[in-house]
This record gives sequence, structure tokens and C-alpha cells, in this order.
Amino acid sequence: MTPETPAGPQTGAPAPLVLGTQPLTITDVVSVARGRRRVEVAPDVDVRMAASLDWLDGVVQGMDTTTPAIYSVNTGFGSLAGRAAFADPDDAAELSWRLLLSNASGVGRAVEEEVVRATMLIRAASLAQGCSGVRPVLVHTLVAMLNADVHPRVPEYGSLGASGDLIPLAHIALVMSRPAAGELDPRDSGEAVLDGRVVPGIEAMAAAGVEHVVLGAKDGLALVNGTSFSCAQLVLALHDAENALASACVTAAMTMEAVRGFGDALVEDLHRVRGQRGQIEVAATLRTLLEGSALIDGDRETDPSRQPPQDAYSVRCVPQVFGAVKDALRFVHDIVEREVNAVTDNPLVFPELPASRRLKALSGGNFHAEYVALAADVLSIAATEIGSITERRLFRLDDGSLNRGLPDMLVASEKVGLDCGYMLPQYLAAALVSDCKTLAHPDSVDSIPTCANQEDHVSMANNAGRHARQVVSNVETVVGIELLMAAQALELRLAVDGLDSSALGASSRTALELVRSTRSADGRPVDHLTRDVVMYPRVRAAVDLVHTGALLEALGMTAQL
Repeated sequence: MTPETPAGPQTGAPAPLVLGTQPLTITDVVSVARGRRRVEVAPDVDVRMAASLDWLDGVVQGMDTTTPAIYSVNTGFGSLAGRAAFADPDDAAELSWRLLLSNASGVGRAVEEEVVRATMLIRAASLAQGCSGVRPVLVHTLVAMLNADVHPRVPEYGSLGASGDLIPLAHIALVMSRPAAGELDPRDSGEAVLDGRVVPGIEAMAAAGVEHVVLGAKDGLALVNGTSFSCAQLVLALHDAENALASACVTAAMTMEAVRGFGDALVEDLHRVRGQRGQIEVAATLRTLLEGSALIDGDRETDPSRQPPQDAYSVRCVPQVFGAVKDALRFVHDIVEREVNAVTDNPLVFPELPASRRLKALSGGNFHAEYVALAADVLSIAATEIGSITERRLFRLDDGSLNRGLPDMLVASEKVGLDCGYMLPQYLAAALVSDCKTLAHPDSVDSIPTCANQEDHVSMANNAGRHARQVVSNVETVVGIELLMAAQALELRLAVDGLDSSALGASSRTALELVRSTRSADGRPVDHLTRDVVMYPRVRAAVDLVHTGALLEALGMTAQL
């Protein structure tokens, strides 16, 4: 999150992501989800998947009335497990198909394309580990769909985050699958988005030239029994939260200059004695961002000229608050990068188990998304604090009694009271922060038993992930509003104090130039406000500078923790 020399210009498309060679990173997932980066399957993935598949094939081919019940292969699911064992191998394939039909029962708005793409990549990576007892064609088909832009329509509601994200993953699996016997009825092929239209999955697959997978034993459960959907939402939320935090450091530094803040709160010695890693790092980032500013009063070598040298907490305590947020996001980051590389279905097949154990399939609970749920809840709480303290700085900028001599509502109106200036963007920020506070209530503490009490504790990770996504989106808007208002405030400060732009730190000067060189959503410039104009296009443009990383890129900064 510290300023650094910008990377050199990039040419051409990024190299394909080769699945199965190295662990996935959050950057990898985002590049595929948002950047449509191509994906390839490493040659050794098929080999890696062979051992568990061979064992399972042996069981299926030898199925008869004496074969013991193996969960999801020759017996039902949940509370139906073990009640009867099928003797016919065809029943094992039919079981996979019926599972998808029954599980595809979600409702609500369709989630964003990027969530679907991230889910498909994470699911493919999990199956490619070779512990699921399924055929490589499942992995290859998911990858082919990504590369051909086949995007199943997935409703947002349905997953409990235990037994995997069954419902949303079934909506993806239906589009790519067909039953082992008979024709595929288009009404049973799920839904996909093709050229902006919702069409039957069979139509989207045909248009892309991607063959359906004929389901075999365990294929159905392997496709739906995992944390991939909840994890995909958390990956994207985390990426945006890290970006929002780094961007908020920039906008906070701009506000510090605009209100002629005190430098004492950033002196290295003060943070070193507390010893909190994130706090120390954020203070260092702010010192770098404010380097060269003539508006900050005092530093390690120079006494402050005004007394007492204390700002309000929303200015003075940015290192303490953002530092705590940074450390919390670091915790989430570690969990997420492990989860995107995790094997999360059930049962898992381990042919290397001792010869004394005939059953090589282990029934466990890797599908339980408690890690994802807790991490998403932590993220929501931490991100809310970015928005909460940032909104307080917006309030301070608007208040002529608190902003150290700037005009009320940050507008030097020809006639006081004729213009509202930046009054309402602060209202918007307040509404969004209030929304965050509600959404940040932890979902992971809730559980409603299902499946005749077999599944008697669930994580609610999908709810946590959905809420985290909304919280971070709200916070991006609040930070974008500070970018807009701090730019206005800096120009007013220079005018009020009779200074030119050389009084600003280089980082604030660059950020200000970026804002003023940006066109708003309606095509007009985001220029200095001297009288009221329609505000929402400017807000949208500023939020876009934050969300896309353009602000950090202009400053040569990275959002990586």
C-alpha cells in the first residue's frame, strides 16, 4: 500500500493462466473474473486426477448388491445417505443428474458476471487437485466455458455455506451438463446470458461450440459440493477492499492538507512504540503521501506553529484506524488465498490410504464454509470502518466552523445560501455508512438446521459474502466522494491562503490533476465547483477512479498488503 515506481507500459494481452502449475492468487482470480484472462489446463492435471478416478471407476464397474454404500456414488445425499445402495452403475450417473435438477432452486437477482467467472475458476482449480474422483473433462469444460464467455445465470439466494454452495453451483453445473441417457430438454439446461439475453443453457453452449459433459458417478456432487461461490464473492470483495483502503489513505492525506492538519500524529516514533504493524505501515504511507507539503504543521524535526497540535480523531487517528483495518484485511487475505486453492467437496478419494482400508473415500466436512464466512464478516466490519471515519472527514470539510477557514459546503458562492455545494454528497456518504453498519452484522453467528437435522450447523457464508460485496461497494463510493471533496477543498485552501499548487505535496497535486483531467459520467469535466451543478455524474466518475485503481495507478501505488 506504499507509493512505488510505476511499472513500465504493458503490451498485448496477459499470458494465459495455466491451471494446475502454481497455486492461484487473488490477482489470478480477479484477472480471469474481470479481465477475461484466458485459462489453460496444465498437461499434468489429467494425470493428477487419474488415481482417484481409477479407484472410483473400479467401484462403479463392480457395483452389485454386495457393494457397500458410498456416499454420492451409490447412495443418496444428506439424511438419505445410506438408506439404500444402488446395484446398477447406471443409477450412479442418474443420481448425478437428478442432484443438479433438484438443487438448481435459487431465486433473486442474477449475480454479476465476474462472480460467476470467479466461481467457475475456483471450482475448476478445486477439482484439478485430483482428490474428487471425477473425470478431467469437468475441469476442461469449465475452462472452455470461461474462454468462450459462457456465463450461466446464477441467482444470488440459496446457499447456506455448508454442504457447499449447492444451489448456486447447481445453476452453473446444469448449463454444462447433460444426463447419461436420453436427450437434453432445453428446459432442464439451466439459464445463461448470451448477447445480453437470458437463454437456455443449451443454446449458449451451442453458440460457443462447447460440448456438454455427460455426467457420470459423483460428477454432480463434485460440481456443487464446495465453497467456490461464497469464496468467489469474498475474493472480489477483498480485492476491492484492499484497493479502497489504499485509496482512502490518498484521500485522507488530501483532506489533511486541506484542513492544515498537524504532522505530530504521523511521527514515526509515536507509532513504533505501539508496535502494531498495520499502524506503522499506514503512518509511513501517509508521511510519504504528504512529503513536500507546506500545509502540514510540524514534523519530526520541526515544532508545530499552532497550539495545541491536535486534530480531530478522524484526521489524527487515521494510522490507528486504517492500520487496524489493514491488519484485519491481511488476516482475510491469508484465509482467502488458501481457500481458492482448497479441495472442498465430499467425499474425497485418497487411493494412498493403507491397504488395510478398502474404502478409499473419506466423508468429511471440507464443504463447510466457516472460514469463508468468518473472513467475510471480518472484512465487512473492517471495511465499514474505512467508510465510517472517512465520512467524518467529509462532514468536517463541509462545516465552516471545523474546516479551518474554508467556505461552508466547500463552495465560494456568489451569494451565500444560493448554492448547496457539497452538502448532499456528505448526506449520501452518511446513508451508505449507515447501510454498512447494518450489513456488517456478522452472518457467521447464524445457523438454521436443514436436511432433517443432518446438516445441523451451517455457516451462512454466501450471505456473508454478499453483504461484504455491498459493504465494500458502499465504501468505494464514500472514498470517491472524499476524492471529489478533498480536491475542491485543496483548491479552496490555496485560494484562501494565497498559495499556489507548489504548496501541496506531490501526491495530492497528482491526485488533484487526475480529478480535474477526468470527464464525468455525462461527459463534462470534473472541474472546480463555483455554483451548483448536477452532482451524480461527478460522483460516479470519482468512484470509478477509486474502483478501477486509476487513482493508485496515477500515484504509482499498489493496493497489495
